[in-house]
Amino acid sequence: MTDVFTFFETMPNSYKLIWILACLSVSWLLEFGTPLFHLQYNKLKHIGTNLVFLSTSVVINAVFGLATAGIFLWLSDANFGVLNWIDLNIWVELLLAILALDLFAQYVAHVLLHKVRWMWKFHLVHHSDTEVDATTGTRHHPGDYMIRELFALGAIILFGVPFAFYIIYRFCTIFFTYFSHANIKIPSWLDKTLSLVFISPNMHKFHHHFERPWTDTNFGNIFSLWDRAFGTFVYADTNDIVYGVDVLDPSTSTDIVYQFKLPFDKSIKTD
Repeated sequence: MTDVFTFFETMPNSYKLIWILACLSVSWLLEFGTPLFHLQYNKLKHIGTNLVFLSTSVVINAVFGLATAGIFLWLSDANFGVLNWIDLNIWVELLLAILALDLFAQYVAHVLLHKVRWMWKFHLVHHSDTEVDATTGTRHHPGDYMIRELFALGAIILFGVPFAFYIIYRFCTIFFTYFSHANIKIPSWLDKTLSLVFISPNMHKFHHHFERPWTDTNFGNIFSLWDRAFGTFVYADTNDIVYGVDVLDPSTSTDIVYQFKLPFDKSIKTD
């Protein structure tokens, strides 16, 4: 049992990159075989744009990992945080850690990215994608990604999350990020069943609709429990979905320079 956690604690960063590429590759194969929408776009250009944002996230994640190494050691030595104050089965504690991180670092952070004006300007980059597919999951402005990382750090400290638990959580988020954004069609009964507990592909697509109220729903990343509990869950007909954001010109979707400058463009409405 401890060997599993030791593996995640000591794995090189290259393994995380391999996991990202594996999830992306499987998603691309599924998108080719069973697409939800037959998107008419330059897929290579679209991939290139979104992978530029992935590269910035990888750098931020690496820096975040180095900066927080001491925090993980301190949490263990000081016996600080909820998980250090309770004594449960280690797998139960792992589940609690993933639930806590998903709630605070994903759901709560995501809601604020929509509700706080200056945060929304950063998050607009993610929503400006008019051709949502698996790579959209990598499309985060550095400012957006930094906000999420800070919320993750807060949850790590509050709950005393061990380093191995955090890495396992990150592997889960990577999978669900690509799975939920992928342009794949799965049987309605299966998608609805999955959405009872997890964020399913169809469920997340409503979040990428170009206008409210759907834009402000389905904020979860791994679990749909938070959306159901806090009244932000929605499920309807995917044929009614139109991707993008109503305050942006769709033609700017793959303009990398424009997208990086977007949060600082005062002409963009945020109401």
